[in-house]
Amino acid sequence: MQNLAKYIDHTLLKPEATKDQIEKLAVEAKEHSFASVCVNPHWVSRCAEILQGTDVKVCTVIGFPLGATTTETKVYETKQAIQNGATEVDMVINVGELKSGNDAFVKQDIEAVVKEAKGKALTKVIIETALLTDEEKVRVCKLAKEAGADFVKTSTGFSSGGATVADITLMRQTVGPEMGVKASGGVRDFETTKAMIEAGATRIGASAGIDIVKGKSGSSDY
Repeated sequence: MQNLAKYIDHTLLKPEATKDQIEKLAVEAKEHSFASVCVNPHWVSRCAEILQGTDVKVCTVIGFPLGATTTETKVYETKQAIQNGATEVDMVINVGELKSGNDAFVKQDIEAVVKEAKGKALTKVIIETALLTDEEKVRVCKLAKEAGADFVKTSTGFSSGGATVADITLMRQTVGPEMGVKASGGVRDFETTKAMIEAGATRIGASAGIDIVKGKSGSSDY
């Protein structure tokens, strides 16, 4: 698969990740020309320093991992992350409000982050597929598209399940060809990555990025 590295957000979101591990992640991303590094907000500025002058983006997470912070908090997190050097933000939806049928709130929550990021950073919307029915997945993908987000993304990697080919297929069918779809959570080897891309994923979130591009099977978790 050509330019496989450009599909991968080289990811380290574990709370116990040390500065040395984060710096190693950024150096690896530079060496392998991954699409981005994806790190918690605290580490954005350090990664931006290391990756300055490269085409590797700095991605961070917003309202992570539960999505249940206030909209105002998500907007502030987004603003600060961009100021610190992030050019991609992966926000978690308010899952509880979606499951309560409050689609207007969910859309407004996404829109607020999209507005803050517009022209400065791509917005990816984490829908946490493991917690949703297929009908809810379709609803929230449509809401994310209406809100102007750039991507929909399967998972935080911190819930009860990660990306599946079936979910990627459903998400791609729902948003059409013009939006990005990111598969994340449990994608650890080349074969799984290939299957996700064939199903419609345009980005892969993985901590096993190096193993994936080398065609190996990775043991690291996301």
